[in-house]
Amino acid sequence: MTEENKLSSPVSPPGPVHPPEHQHLFYVLFLAMYLTTVLGNLIIIILIHLDSHLHTPMYLFLSNLSFSDLCFSSVTMPKLLQNMQSQDPSIPYAGCLTQMYFLTVFGNMESFLLVVMAYDRYVAVCFPLHYTSVMSPKLCMSLVVLSWVLTIFHAMLHTLLMARLSFCENNVIPHFFCDISPLLKLSCSDKHVNELVIFIMGGLVIVIPFLLIAMSYARIVSSIFKVPSVRGVHKVFSTCGSHLSVVSLFYGTIIGLYLCPSANNSTVKEITMAMMYTVVTPMLNPFIYSLRNRDMKGTLIRVLCKKKIPFCL
Repeated sequence: MTEENKLSSPVSPPGPVHPPEHQHLFYVLFLAMYLTTVLGNLIIIILIHLDSHLHTPMYLFLSNLSFSDLCFSSVTMPKLLQNMQSQDPSIPYAGCLTQMYFLTVFGNMESFLLVVMAYDRYVAVCFPLHYTSVMSPKLCMSLVVLSWVLTIFHAMLHTLLMARLSFCENNVIPHFFCDISPLLKLSCSDKHVNELVIFIMGGLVIVIPFLLIAMSYARIVSSIFKVPSVRGVHKVFSTCGSHLSVVSLFYGTIIGLYLCPSANNSTVKEITMAMMYTVVTPMLNPFIYSLRNRDMKGTLIRVLCKKKIPFCL
């Protein structure tokens, strides 16, 4: 397949073909979800930037997570919405590889940031007296920069490996965005190297971070059980429960989609799982990680009152 070729992607959401009236309903639903994602994550980024009290390691990581979620959703959702209203739902070959690259960047970035945030909570709960010295500004910035560098090079590796493949005449992507797995299914080339790299690198950027998060929360729970405080136990379990729910949703779908043999996944299953981590998770993260947070709500109220918004009371 040459660069001038176009790849087609389905207009309809996962499932059977829907009548036109259902198509409009799905368009409105996905548009509302995307706008909620953009608004929620923008609010978090702006509030953290405006309030100096939130210039702490936890909120530094949180702002990067919100930026990553915002970009992660924006890589796929605008094109999906355009395709749902278009008679020619196609994408240029170069545009397809570009979409795959940025999707991999921001998806992996979220994985690394979840690990960093889990480590931050581990230090805060288990070593509260040493938190300031351990989570120094230099360490925090180093962790963020290292995460971005690793994700950029990892995404570049997959993109270059994909660009070397040739494709069959059937160039219709059975997906709503240019993902690695659907593109491999269309290729007529030998793709064993690509599949091997996906498996090996997937262990480094998905399985290992997931295990590190699980270990961090296990240490947090173990530390809390040593302190006979009902309030402290309830608070930590509440925080860990919210975090682990998103971690399970994100990593569960990622592991099932990319680390399992592609032949075992049906098209509908793959699209549904991809929808969970590209659309649902970025939309829920602002509510689970931040908008339920007392500091964030207090900052929001102060900003609204400072701007003399009528409903600030």
